[in-house]
Amino acid sequence: MRVVILLVAGLLLVPLHAQEVVEEPQRPFDAWLADLIADAKSRGFDETLLNNTLVGLQPLPRVVERDRAQAELTLTLDRYYRTRITPRIVRLGRQHATSERTILKDVQAAYGVPPSIVLAIWGIESHYGTFNGATPVFQALATLAWQPRRSDFFRGELFKALTIVSGGYIDAKSMTGSWAGAMGQPQFMPSSYLDHAVDFDRDGLRDIWKSRPDTLASIASYLKDSGWMAGATWGREVAVDESARAAIRDIPMRADGCSARRAMTERRPLTTWQTLGVRLKGGGSLPASEIPAALVDTGGRSFVVYPNYDALLSYNCAHLYALSVGMLSDALR
Repeated sequence: MRVVILLVAGLLLVPLHAQEVVEEPQRPFDAWLADLIADAKSRGFDETLLNNTLVGLQPLPRVVERDRAQAELTLTLDRYYRTRITPRIVRLGRQHATSERTILKDVQAAYGVPPSIVLAIWGIESHYGTFNGATPVFQALATLAWQPRRSDFFRGELFKALTIVSGGYIDAKSMTGSWAGAMGQPQFMPSSYLDHAVDFDRDGLRDIWKSRPDTLASIASYLKDSGWMAGATWGREVAVDESARAAIRDIPMRADGCSARRAMTERRPLTTWQTLGVRLKGGGSLPASEIPAALVDTGGRSFVVYPNYDALLSYNCAHLYALSVGMLSDALR
């Protein structure tokens, strides 16, 4: 089967550590919540904490609606990029590259992630910290955990959110975020916060809500923990004509990971892609490099992506997202 047909599936987002979806009959929310609270008590969370976070919650219909109509599921790459990477986002990113130069330099020294990549994620996730989301995290997570589609994942995130509050990292009322329960300027899920957030300004808190040093370093920490290799880039746009497509049709698709990872080819040395007829977007030759690269096709534009691209997919496993981060980072570099 031709590579382009298979890779169009890469437009589908399976976010937040995808799992197989099995629809089940939905229980009344109040009964489901009572069982959740009982489960939380059995895990050692105290009653005061549960009263402040879970008791009395009601589901949010708009959260369910947003979950079923995500932009990464419905837009083309060009439209996704135009609506999110506006001239203003690029202009502000360049301003922050100057104003946060010292912090970004220190973050790169500590984690090996270049400023342009950190800025691109910061800009896409929260408009450089200007919009972190105003949805109560516990209400969003409870709504999604109640829904059968990804209940196990979001139930786990609920318990992680309880761990964050019980650990004194933030109080429950201040714990707001996106419709999906992602928090702060980097838009971390609770598990990502516990695993990757850092106290870069050394004030005793891992504050991804108000601290720019903690925010920028936490983004870089996440990428480093996800395999980002210092000194390397993410990939580049390429031209793949019909003769090249015929030559590469036998390269297998990846068999591991979420849907976006499975919607890209196995890696081959960049020189192999050159031999098969893949060229730079402008028609020139690819760099003479043996760096392993995979081919991603969005149904209209093609990219060769390097191992660091997998770290971007770890942040959000959707090609529209990861490619937009990469292209914005190039505009800011």
